[in-house]
Amino acid sequence: MNQKNSLGLNKCFLDLDDPFELFEKWFEEAKNKEINDPNALALGTANKNGIPSVRMVLLKGFDANGFIFYTNLNSQKGNEIKENPKASMCFHWKSLLRQIRIVGTLKQVSDKIADDYYDTRAYESRIGAWASKQSSILKNRDQLLNSIEDYKKKYNDVNNVPRPSNWSGWNLKPTSIEFWLDGENRIHERLKYSLEKKKWVKNLLSP
Repeated sequence: MNQKNSLGLNKCFLDLDDPFELFEKWFEEAKNKEINDPNALALGTANKNGIPSVRMVLLKGFDANGFIFYTNLNSQKGNEIKENPKASMCFHWKSLLRQIRIVGTLKQVSDKIADDYYDTRAYESRIGAWASKQSSILKNRDQLLNSIEDYKKKYNDVNNVPRPSNWSGWNLKPTSIEFWLDGENRIHERLKYSLEKKKWVKNLLSP
């Protein structure tokens, strides 16, 4: 049985011209094998002075237009994105010995998309979006807990909690997507898709 694709890579790289198709197949495998949060990714941003920051967020949607996550727009990441929309994502699935690195530009999603996703969240999570002034300094933990209770009183109908205007989603539209497979003796397998003149071009990379 042939264990390689046409480029001599492991057959898991397949032979696809569209990186979104390959991402979807790898992501489905991760959802079946990764124990916790297969949609977790490291999001790298930088402020206007070029100082980098990385944190874990959860992928909440993707299609041919990009990869979506949600956050408080006034958080540290939110403010950095407003200053500098260039960003990167890295998925690492230990169960599969695979990584995917994505580079591109972030753009805020429409209110309709944000509303639709927000309404799928649990009541406590929707309240939390109101109560938490993400990344701001807390005097003590009770300050946050009291804020949560106050918003529960204000929005006591679990089916009717409006989305805060400062909570929304960001879509990363990629210019490159790299697929990585762990190899013996650190001889990893890497396949990079780069967007050139609106077409995806594939290149092998040295480990």
